[in-house]
Amino acid sequence: MSEQESRATLPCPTVPQAVGAFDEDEPPSQPRRHPFWADVPDQQWDDWRWQSQNAVRSVRQLRNLLTFTNEELEAIGRLESEYKLAIPPYYFSLINPVDPNDPIRRQSVPSPLEAENPSGYELEDPLEEDKDSPVPGLTHRYPDRALLVTTHVCTMYCRFCTRKRATMVRGGWDAISRNDRRMIDYVAAHPEIRDVIVSGGDPLTLPLPKLRFFLENLAKIPHVDVIRIGTRIPVTLPQKLYDQELIDLLASVNKVWIQTHFNHPREVTPEAARVCLSLLKAGMPVNNHTVLLKGVNDDLATMRLLMRALLRIKVRPYYLFHCDPVIGAGHFRTSVWKGIEIMEGLRGHMSGLGIPTYVVDSPHGGGKIPVMPNYLVSASDDAVVLRNYEGMLIRYQASDTPNTIEPTLNRGVSSLLQGTRSAIIPEGNERMARRKSLQVITVKPPEEEEASGGCCGSGGDQEHDHDHEEELVAVSVPTPAPAKPRRRPKK
Repeated sequence: MSEQESRATLPCPTVPQAVGAFDEDEPPSQPRRHPFWADVPDQQWDDWRWQSQNAVRSVRQLRNLLTFTNEELEAIGRLESEYKLAIPPYYFSLINPVDPNDPIRRQSVPSPLEAENPSGYELEDPLEEDKDSPVPGLTHRYPDRALLVTTHVCTMYCRFCTRKRATMVRGGWDAISRNDRRMIDYVAAHPEIRDVIVSGGDPLTLPLPKLRFFLENLAKIPHVDVIRIGTRIPVTLPQKLYDQELIDLLASVNKVWIQTHFNHPREVTPEAARVCLSLLKAGMPVNNHTVLLKGVNDDLATMRLLMRALLRIKVRPYYLFHCDPVIGAGHFRTSVWKGIEIMEGLRGHMSGLGIPTYVVDSPHGGGKIPVMPNYLVSASDDAVVLRNYEGMLIRYQASDTPNTIEPTLNRGVSSLLQGTRSAIIPEGNERMARRKSLQVITVKPPEEEEASGGCCGSGGDQEHDHDHEEELVAVSVPTPAPAKPRRRPKK
């Protein structure tokens, strides 16, 4: 069904004023439904076609589902012509209807803040994808990668989308066009392209014959190693992936990887977990892009919950994007320092599998630039001084070469570079205190064991010899003197 037909079938819902309690279980352990759809049969609720046909697509519908002031309704009413609105009932039901600042609501429901641009820095095409487009719809920026915009349609239109200019196009792209073939021909003619990102809009909204056209033709190109599908359907409309025919099509092309887009732990639902597992079982790795969004996930606790929730469903956190300066998204943008603060709180505090790379997708088509806390503190010809997540400073000699610096008595970081110390440990280091408290267990030779009556015998020493324990909690650790080189014996 086309988008126009879907719009025509939508009623204007009326929902009771009392929306009931909202369980803040994150991620939710049970499926949620807004009261308006409480009586929809499960068979319909699990049908992606029903979800699409009943998506909320107008401010007229929103005002009966959520609370707004008159001023807010007027403001977001003016925004209807600026950017599409579509929220499937499934994703809408993740919103806490009594919280005007709910993180799911902020991502999906128009806000008067979209009309503001206090910095004057917001752009229509902030990444300048169109300027790196040799054929319509294809962006070739990195030497070995190409991006294909295959559709303008999404199941849910994120309010911070960097590609609004493409999704504002009206009308369907169901038929295979001349430009679709030109994109395939361009990739085939450029053997340096090894990785193709099939994006949009959302390519999983394409009719299966058209999606098959892209996947099968790209898979036939010998130099294409990876086909990445950029999709938010596992998050916003997982019911679409209940369709085994779609899973089978994706799996039939063994070059396919899935790049999805969870931004908040509440989005990691049982339904989302189900479809991610289906993709994994079909042989497709699933990676996640998260966008750093003010009021959604711009705090360490939320980001940790999200990354751990993704690991539980075997989705690998890949990128944490700084929000792009696209028109209408200024109110989502944090400082870069906020992103670094969050990354500082992830590294070392949770599994490395759950730590994304924080990147700024730079203007003028500069591409993704990694930004991270500084773990390299200082350096000399002989060694570097590194900082770990605890604040411990460690001398690290990277190559097996003799020292060139004559040690000079000094303090602090310089003493590490001089080689007179190997580490500086902050006072109150919990890990070192834990080491100190560990009891040292020694294994005695059998003859001593018998003489003492065994480790638990009456003749055994019940106290450990603490004189041999290493003192581990200290302000600094001296570097042991280097061993003298061994000489070969004369023949």
